[in-house]
Amino acid sequence: MSTVKPVLLSGIKPTGELHIGNYFGAMRQQVDLFKSGNYQCYIMVADYHALNFIQDAAEMHRLTQELTMAYIAVGLDPTQVVLFKQSDVPAHTELTWIFDTITTMPYLSRAHAFKDGETKNQEVSVGTFNYPMLMAADILLYDTTIVPVGQDQKQHIEYARDTAEKFNRTFGETFMLPEPHIMPEVAIVPGTDGQKMSKSYGNTIPLFASRDVITEKVMGIVTDSSGERPQNVYAIHKLLKSESELASFYEEHRGKYKALKEALIEDLDTFIAPLREKYEALKNDPGAVVRALEDGKQKAREVSEKKMERVRRAVGVA
Repeated sequence: MSTVKPVLLSGIKPTGELHIGNYFGAMRQQVDLFKSGNYQCYIMVADYHALNFIQDAAEMHRLTQELTMAYIAVGLDPTQVVLFKQSDVPAHTELTWIFDTITTMPYLSRAHAFKDGETKNQEVSVGTFNYPMLMAADILLYDTTIVPVGQDQKQHIEYARDTAEKFNRTFGETFMLPEPHIMPEVAIVPGTDGQKMSKSYGNTIPLFASRDVITEKVMGIVTDSSGERPQNVYAIHKLLKSESELASFYEEHRGKYKALKEALIEDLDTFIAPLREKYEALKNDPGAVVRALEDGKQKAREVSEKKMERVRRAVGVA
């Protein structure tokens, strides 16, 4: 019987301050799946994807450092997972070009990011238009079995599967077909205004927020005065406690929005405090991040290069 574990791959773009939506929508799944012991985990800092948004070298370095520290702070052990920067592994961009040659523009024009840009009459960069192929390369390089994503990111996995199938038909069986791993109850994490929590909406609660910032953000949650239970407060609260735990408390404090927000502040601070402590410790040990990324780079390069040797032979360039 084979002892090789199936591969899990996931990543986040270093494009800004992490918030609890990032954690509950993706990072918690990564940690839980890693801790299950059932997968080989590849966790990627997607800095090449971030170039579509961050075009300042100093900012990119800072955000990459902060995201790596965040991964470690939330419970990913860099000695047990392959934690790496996308840009440290040349195979990602090489495979993207190969995929480009079998991909049509009408197919890519169906991607959500491109369609959104067109709807808003934005001038879409080639990087934004082509990012599904880079994402397909990210996933397929490592014979990935599952990819933890939010419901709104499911299309990324469909693109990777389509690309793998087309390559396999054209050049012979080379790539496995990945599956999305979605936790429906937190597929879309609500923000302080009820929309999806997103940096672009300015409705986030930072993942390592201080008590004062938590208080400010929670007190600013939009509430509907016509309801007996503030839905935006409750939607965030049930990320931290079960609905059965919250039911009696919300019933007891029906219409008392200030008391309900104060309870959410307490529960958020209880949740965030240990993560914040680990994150602050990593700030004082920058060498830990350097070592983690260097180790991850070597491991990811070794695996990806073996796959690329096979790909190059399949397409006839080796």
